Amino acid sequence: MNATTPSSMDPHTAVFQQHRPRLAGIAYRMLGTRADADDVLQDAWLRWQATPLERVHTAEAWLVTSVTRLCVDRLRAARTEREAYDGPWLPEPWIAPEAVPPADTRAELASDLSVALLVVLESLTPDERAAFLLHDVFDSDYPEVASVLGKSEAACRQLVHRARTQVRQRKARFTATPEASRALIERFVQGMRTQDHAALLALFAEDAQWIADGGGKVRAANKVLSGPRALTRLAVAVWRTYLQNHQIEPVQVNGAPGLLLRDAGGVRSVMAFETDGVRIHAVYSVLNPDKLRGL
Repeated sequence: MNATTPSSMDPHTAVFQQHRPRLAGIAYRMLGTRADADDVLQDAWLRWQATPLERVHTAEAWLVTSVTRLCVDRLRAARTEREAYDGPWLPEPWIAPEAVPPADTRAELASDLSVALLVVLESLTPDERAAFLLHDVFDSDYPEVASVLGKSEAACRQLVHRARTQVRQRKARFTATPEASRALIERFVQGMRTQDHAALLALFAEDAQWIADGGGKVRAANKVLSGPRALTRLAVAVWRTYLQNHQIEPVQVNGAPGLLLRDAGGVRSVMAFETDGVRIHAVYSVLNPDKLRGL
């Protein structure tokens, strides 16, 4: 849609723009890529534009339902594709200062757009993912969730319960401050730059993992690596053969401190981290150029 002033907007456009931030938040969290989220918003806009306003009881409910159902359909269609993905799949990073699509500020997980959470959400079915996000992140009540998904309230409660259980089991509950995380990342970069094995070993938790997403487009580890020693060897090798020729910029990745790496040809990778303020528990490295085009 072309940019236009609020006073010159037609009613359909004005209403859609009013709710667009919430719709974008749902679509990105559901699908994990901005390209897919934008496609869904475009499809929803076309449907909305063709719908007479007098037939709509509540515009927000209509739009949320439309976007969520489009996302569920797209996730179902993409399941086979993602299962055949070359190596680990990671969500497309969202880099500040771009505005992060908001969740409901009253929700327990409202500020949690972390790569770690989005990775866990990939393990859920499309219906579980939708129910969990609508209820726990966007603060919709069960009647609303049931209406959106076309299921009974009891079924939606079960969906949310199963999803919440998986999220709690698989998502580490760390509460590192941004300052502590940034300090750890600075020490991580310094350890790679100086090839200091001991310093890097001390940074990684015993359960630490390194997940790299090259999508078969660029060279990347095709499996998840685990343990301080394996991650230290990888960090040293990656710096020696790859990163020493890159510019490294501290950035906000999905609302948390991370790194953007570029060379003369542009952005080559984005790294997100999961930390507890003392140790690094996960490194998420997005190298697939398809997921970096927006940067």
